[in-house]
Amino acid sequence: MSPRHIALAVLVAAVWGLNFVLIDIGLKNFPPLLFCALRFTVVAVPAIFFVGRPRVAWRWILAVGVVLGVVKFGLLFLGMHAGMPAGLSSLVLQSQAVFTVLFAAGMLRERPAPQRIAGLAVASAGILLAAVDHGLGGPAKAFALVIAAAVAWGLSNVLTRKAAPPDMLRWMVWVSAVPPLPLLALSLLVEGGSADLHALASITPAGLGAVAYVGLLSTLFGFAAWGFLLRTYDASAVAPYSLLVPVFGMSSAWLLLGEAITPLAGCAALLVIAGIALIALRPGSLTPRRSLTPRRTLTLRRRAPGAAAPARAPLPRP
Repeated sequence: MSPRHIALAVLVAAVWGLNFVLIDIGLKNFPPLLFCALRFTVVAVPAIFFVGRPRVAWRWILAVGVVLGVVKFGLLFLGMHAGMPAGLSSLVLQSQAVFTVLFAAGMLRERPAPQRIAGLAVASAGILLAAVDHGLGGPAKAFALVIAAAVAWGLSNVLTRKAAPPDMLRWMVWVSAVPPLPLLALSLLVEGGSADLHALASITPAGLGAVAYVGLLSTLFGFAAWGFLLRTYDASAVAPYSLLVPVFGMSSAWLLLGEAITPLAGCAALLVIAGIALIALRPGSLTPRRSLTPRRTLTLRRRAPGAAAPARAPLPRP
């Protein structure tokens, strides 16, 4: 990757890591399901009128919109509202890589390589350690909600792969148009209309800033830039930069929210990051590879008049 694109990948990871701090701020201004509905409303409107029609089947847009927007983010916001710290949430949510591999094995019949199986084991050990650390000073229900959000994220990743959208920005805009109405209905049912009206009537600059950040920067900019990188480079070159998300998430929560990073949480972070690295990197990419393209010798042969040119063999691909 070029230095400019490396900087872009690091910037996206920083935006996504800081996103958890802004979610924490937003949850102090809105009920969680209403906040989630506002997030996707900001993403979809007015962008949906400018990006053009989606280039994938509507069933994939509806499926990913529900699984990613309603279930994944709804559970994440509920978990953080229930007491899950922002920094720890940024770490635990990365277990989606584990569930993505498991769903891919079950739904796409992909057989994980031994390197990825080892990554699953290491990352799972880190999540277990994080659960032990959180269990010493936080509600288990909040932790379980964020784990469930990671499961939904893993499922949405596999559904997105099956949909194979050609344009990630257009895809995210249309997917984001699905969650607002279901989330608003759930908010009215669970959180109550009076709580929603009070939050909207007493909205603060901090609340507006949180909605704008998680909608425009984290979602629109983040996924558009990440999609551009994935179209430009091999996924094994881009994916490891996502390991920086919990690094930025935990450090920003420590700096801006005063969340303590315990020794157990630090060890859990190292295990999760190491496990995801084994999952994300292409098996065998840790060792240098020799070029598989053989050297060719050029020979000139005289061809008889009227004879057809010999067929050219395709160049071998590495």
